[in-house]
Amino acid sequence: MFDLDNTRQIFGETLAEYGVKNKKIVVLAADVSSSVMTTFFAKKNPERFFNVGIAEAGMIDTAVGFALGGFIPFTNTFAALFLRATEQIRTCVAYANTNVKIVGSFAGLSDAKDGATHHSIMDIAIMRAMPNMTVIVPSDSIEVKKMIPLIAEHEGPVYIRISRAEMPIIFDENHKMEIGKGVVMRDGNDVTIIANGHLLSRSLEAADQLNSRGIKARVVNLHTVKPVDKPLLMKCARETGAVVTAEEHSIIGGLGSAVAETLVGEIPVPIKMVGVADTFTESAKDLDPLLDKYGMSVEDIVRAAQQAMKQK
Repeated sequence: MFDLDNTRQIFGETLAEYGVKNKKIVVLAADVSSSVMTTFFAKKNPERFFNVGIAEAGMIDTAVGFALGGFIPFTNTFAALFLRATEQIRTCVAYANTNVKIVGSFAGLSDAKDGATHHSIMDIAIMRAMPNMTVIVPSDSIEVKKMIPLIAEHEGPVYIRISRAEMPIIFDENHKMEIGKGVVMRDGNDVTIIANGHLLSRSLEAADQLNSRGIKARVVNLHTVKPVDKPLLMKCARETGAVVTAEEHSIIGGLGSAVAETLVGEIPVPIKMVGVADTFTESAKDLDPLLDKYGMSVEDIVRAAQQAMKQK
């Protein structure tokens, strides 16, 4: 089992601290500062913090203005609520290729108790379909902490997911990250499990269960969904011959789709996708029961790996 950490708080503290070092960073929030933890930035850098109110589209347009003025704007609201600003993100950020960072908090099903309207199960599909957009899904608080400076220094639009729920601590401070590069967490030659976000810790648990049954599963942390690490994916497909993807998102358009699109024309191996089926979700007191109910349990990952192997 893994220890847990408050990922939102780590994000807020890291952004605030890095904002002290980099005076070009400005932070905008859509009236949810205490929820998305940008209050840390506001306290340390009040002259570069802006609450635009419940006006997500206006927040994006304001951020574009800051970017054109040479600043590095981080925009913040719930991941599900960025849907209100899709047109502005498409035209003014992605199409114009402006240096705006989009932080989708309360991502996936992590805002469990607020139900389907606040669950973001299609945000990755929308963002990765936009040219010029980089898409990041950290798997624990250490990755969030290390990714914020990388995102700030990356020239161009970036979308990053932040969970509302506590996340298992998988890495230590020596963990090295690079945008666009996956990380092999565990080696194996029978099947590859590719995961990110909350599903990475569950995938590691699934690999343990598979190992007890004599199946050696390779586990890959693909924190960057776009640009995808094609060389690593091809190597894994070639060496293991079967792939499972695991994500806290719809199986349509997300990590699974990115992996399948990458491999189908090069190394067409069996691929099983673990994620939310083509359905809206419901409310619950906590995240874990929702993940289990909607097909993202450890057992679901184990079963998908076994099925993929049978199709070799």
